[in-house]
Amino acid sequence: MIDKIKKHINEVEAFTSTKKEEIETFRIKYLGKKGLLNDFFAEFKNVPKEQKKEFGQVVNTLKNAAQEKVNVLKAAVDSSEGSKGNYGDLSRPGEPIALGARHPISIVRNKIIEIFSRIGFNVSEGPEIEDDWHNFTALNLPEYHPARDMQDTFFIQTNPDVLLRTHTSSVQVRYMENNKPPIRTISPGRVYRNEAISARSHCFFHQVEGLYVDKGVSFADLKQTLQYFTTEMFGKSKIRLRPSYFPFTEPSAEVDVYWGLETETDYKMTKGTGWLEIMGCGMVDPNVLENCGIDATEYSGFAFGMGIDRIALLLHQIPDIRMFSENDIRFLDQFKSAD
Repeated sequence: MIDKIKKHINEVEAFTSTKKEEIETFRIKYLGKKGLLNDFFAEFKNVPKEQKKEFGQVVNTLKNAAQEKVNVLKAAVDSSEGSKGNYGDLSRPGEPIALGARHPISIVRNKIIEIFSRIGFNVSEGPEIEDDWHNFTALNLPEYHPARDMQDTFFIQTNPDVLLRTHTSSVQVRYMENNKPPIRTISPGRVYRNEAISARSHCFFHQVEGLYVDKGVSFADLKQTLQYFTTEMFGKSKIRLRPSYFPFTEPSAEVDVYWGLETETDYKMTKGTGWLEIMGCGMVDPNVLENCGIDATEYSGFAFGMGIDRIALLLHQIPDIRMFSENDIRFLDQFKSAD
C-alpha cells in the first residue's frame, strides 16, 4: 500500500497542465470528497501497527504535494489569462469611488419629517401639476377671489384649469377628501410661483405644510405644536404669533422665533430685532373642512406651512437661494458631515 501511495506521489509531481478543466479533474481525483486521499485515510485503520507511522507520513506527503500542485497550476493559468485580458489584472484594487452628500434641502426636509413623526404626524404627497379646485377653490379661494393674486401662478396654456401647484396645501385637500378624522399629516414638496429669481427668491422652492383635524382641536394645541417644533429644530424655545391673513385659515398668524442678537449675522438676519419669521399658521377655516367632506360642526383643526429653502438658508448660513439648484459640486460637498 505504501508503495502504491509513493507511485501516486511521483504522478502528482510529474503532472502539468495549462487548462482549468484538467487541473480541476486532477484536484477532484486526489482532494475531492471521494478522492484517493480519503480512501487512503480510511485505510489507515487496517494498516499493521508497525507501519502506521510510515503510512501516515506518506499519505500526508501525497496530500501536500497534490495541494501545492493545484495551487501552482491555478496561479499560472490565472496569471496567463490576466495578462491577455482586455482590462489587465482584474485582481488589482479598483479606483476609490467618491461618496456623495445629501442636498441641504433634503437634510432639512428629513429633519422636519423626523421631528413631526415623533408626535404622530405621517407624510402625505400629491401631484405637482394640480387642478384649480385642489389648489384654490377648495381652500376658500373661489374664482376671481382677490387673494389669488397673493400667489403668481404658472397655468398650463392648453388648459387654464390646470396649473403648477403654488403650495402643498393642495395635498392636504386631497388627503382630507380620502381620509376621515382624526387627521395628522405633513406634506413636503416642491411648489412653483411666477416670481423674479434673485438671491432671496426663486420660481420654484420647497414647502412643508402640516394639518391636524380632530374633535376639540384648539389654537392652544397649535401653539404648543409649533413651540415643540422650534425648540427641536432651532434650539430656540421663544416664539411669538402675530395676527395675519390666509384665505384657508381663520384666525391666522405669522410665527416668529427669537433668534437672538449674539453675532453680527444675527443682526443682519433679524434686522436688529432678534426676531425671525419662519412660518404661517392658523385654524382651518370651516369652509375648507366642508369643501373636503368633513363636518365643521363636529371637527376643527389647525394648519401651518413653512419654506424648507428658507430654513436651510438660516441653518447653514447660505447667502443665495440659487445655489440650491445650481448643482455645484464644491457647494454640495460641504454638507457631507451634515448627512
